[in-house]
Amino acid sequence: MAKEIERKFLVSDGSYADLSVSHSRMRQSYLSDRPEATVRVRISGDRAMLTVKGPNSGAVRDEWEWPIPVDDAEEMLSRLVLGRSIDKTRYIVPYGGQRWEIDEFHGPLEGLVVAEVELPSADTVIEFPPFVGREVTGDPAYYNSNLSQMSGLDDLKLT
Repeated sequence: MAKEIERKFLVSDGSYADLSVSHSRMRQSYLSDRPEATVRVRISGDRAMLTVKGPNSGAVRDEWEWPIPVDDAEEMLSRLVLGRSIDKTRYIVPYGGQRWEIDEFHGPLEGLVVAEVELPSADTVIEFPPFVGREVTGDPAYYNSNLSQMSGLDDLKLT
């Protein structure tokens, strides 16, 4: 079992695009959105992953992840999902010795941009890139599993 230690922030400006070393479009949906066990299917290009995550304890949670055939992922996304699929572009930004993942959402979540950084420990000191805004780590409104249930951004405070 792996532990995911991740902090999440709203993005305050578009400078992440110029700082990124790569980006990819992805689609993901949830087969379970229970806080005790979320189960996600994600397709990005010619790769697909099945991910199971345990409940959050601050910035830490259990995580298991496996590659699966894209055809199987497509079938799951068409038949088994809860809510809507999330469509987003992920930008990778190396900064301060860490790898930042910036998700720019599309469709009903257009306008939402979230930065995440995975850490080796919960007390790791972070050097913040210029685009990082308010921290939303642990705020259930910004869990992707909850975002997939939204019809739009009306209930989120983006500032």
